[in-house]
Amino acid sequence: MSTPIKIDFVSDVSCPWCAIGLKALEQAIARLGDEVPTEIHFQPFELNPHMPGAGQDIDEHLAEKYGATPEQSEQTRAMIRARGEEVGFSFALARRSRIYNTFDAHRLLHWAELEGRQLALKHALFKAYFTDGENPGAHDVLVRLAGEAGLDTARAKAILSSDEFAAEVRTQQRFYLDQGINAVPAVILNGRHLIHGGQPVQVFEQALRKIAAEA
Repeated sequence: MSTPIKIDFVSDVSCPWCAIGLKALEQAIARLGDEVPTEIHFQPFELNPHMPGAGQDIDEHLAEKYGATPEQSEQTRAMIRARGEEVGFSFALARRSRIYNTFDAHRLLHWAELEGRQLALKHALFKAYFTDGENPGAHDVLVRLAGEAGLDTARAKAILSSDEFAAEVRTQQRFYLDQGINAVPAVILNGRHLIHGGQPVQVFEQALRKIAAEA
């Protein structure tokens, strides 16, 4: 198969299942090696588009949005930590005390794709929030992460101080909402095959093999 399978990975920086799903997807791709070429494009989705810049206490947020009790929230955290360990991602959820606005992170991710550094920035953002407990909406954090991902920090700072790429991100968000995507991660293969959620490695591997065989 010479034409790569296009993977649109619709996700949010503040979604733990997106971090799990990405690691599982990458492991599936690694298992396939050169047998099934792929290309990943990260598409924007905001779980909380109206979240203020200062964010919100995470337990308060989960109770308001999902009606989750503290006990239920802790059970979910334990499940997330376990799934993270399975795919090699470290969740230090005790450090993640707040939910933040992620729109500016998506603007930088849009730019990072143009620069060929989108995957590196996505990984840096997931680690910063879920492992290190940092605010993925804070401009100083975003500029530093851009540099760690191999991007020009002065350019990153200029983007964040303007509304550059805001229209493009909103257009992409609206496109996927109009396509019925209302939960993430949503992994779309070749624009036709949808895999919902942070699935196990074998689910992604089987799907990629099937599409490659059909091609």
